[in-house]
Amino acid sequence: MPVFTYRGTDRAGASVSGEMTAANKAELQNLLRRQQITATKMSEKGKEFNLPTFGGGIDSKELAIFTRQFSVMIDAGLPLVQCLEILASQQENPVFQKVLTGTRASVEGGTTLSAAMKQYPKVFDALFVNMVEAGETGGILDTILQRLAGYIEKDVKLKRAVKSAMVYPVGVLSVAGGVIILLLWKVVPVFSTLFAGLGVDLPLPTKIVINLSNFIGSIYGFMIVVFAAGAGFAIKTWYATPQGRLVLDSLLLKIMLVGPLLRKIAVARFTRTLGTLIASGVPILEGLDITARTAGNAVIEQALLKVRKSLEEGKTLSDPLKDANVFPGMVTQMIAVGEQTGAMDAMLSKIADFYEEEVDAAVKDLLTALEPIMIVFLGTVVGGVVISLYLPLFSLIGKLSGK
Repeated sequence: MPVFTYRGTDRAGASVSGEMTAANKAELQNLLRRQQITATKMSEKGKEFNLPTFGGGIDSKELAIFTRQFSVMIDAGLPLVQCLEILASQQENPVFQKVLTGTRASVEGGTTLSAAMKQYPKVFDALFVNMVEAGETGGILDTILQRLAGYIEKDVKLKRAVKSAMVYPVGVLSVAGGVIILLLWKVVPVFSTLFAGLGVDLPLPTKIVINLSNFIGSIYGFMIVVFAAGAGFAIKTWYATPQGRLVLDSLLLKIMLVGPLLRKIAVARFTRTLGTLIASGVPILEGLDITARTAGNAVIEQALLKVRKSLEEGKTLSDPLKDANVFPGMVTQMIAVGEQTGAMDAMLSKIADFYEEEVDAAVKDLLTALEPIMIVFLGTVVGGVVISLYLPLFSLIGKLSGK
């Protein structure tokens, strides 16, 4: 029999590794399950085998539908394994289907649902797994899944609002950039040759446009494209570092119009996530840790980690939130009221509802403000290029009329 090396986590969540003899990988996985070990990596004689981690082709909407259907089935009294089998069989996304099939196999082998889902972190994140674990422990899995479905659906709505705010300006700028490059690259050289043949004195705007066209058509234009691509890659790489992410996220929060919107989105996500976790029975310290990691902004994440540290020292939640100078005063005051009344989860949900409506209003205001700006920009730039090309013709027509 071949000897396999394995790595995984035990029931307590501690990392374990070792060697074991088995006929094949499937038998090894069954042997490890009996020892309450969830395998994350298995290899045979130097041949590496990683348990698949899917998620690249699964969006939040699919996850929300799955969670909602799962909660309905659990509430109806169907066995857990049967629920997963049914949901996997009717899943149209093949990637998600493999994830659910693997989860069902792990549960059937004796693993808890939360531990089985933990094998696929790209699909079921820390928030999802911790809430499922809390539901299993408290015997309220159907209720937890309903809360999770509601949370994911609201998160999808929030992301859709942000995307709608970005589609219009990005679309207009892309069209404007494409039209300008096409004019400078293909149209302006034709007019430049015409003007050279006529021997017309060119006005300053026309000279500027022709020089830009020559620049774009030369090797320098190609170098600018390469430089821009390199700069974009460098910024993306820097943003992947903790320091770069903190600096860029700080700058984003200070940009006019965009900054206030991003702050409202961060507050809505923070309060919705923490409120859902607390209502599901997840300890507040663990909830803050999960909330910080899903904040989506390094400044907010850093502030929440400081709040968590202060809470460990015995302070209230509202005081360190106020000292962070990141969250609006209304948020900290309402959280303080929630602490005093013992209804923290309900208060956080109310704050999230309020700020999600604020995000919708802010997106509409942003689109209203950007629309005339973009139209003026597009008209000025494209119209300026076209007019500058016709100025010499007007001058030539004037001279011919004078003769």
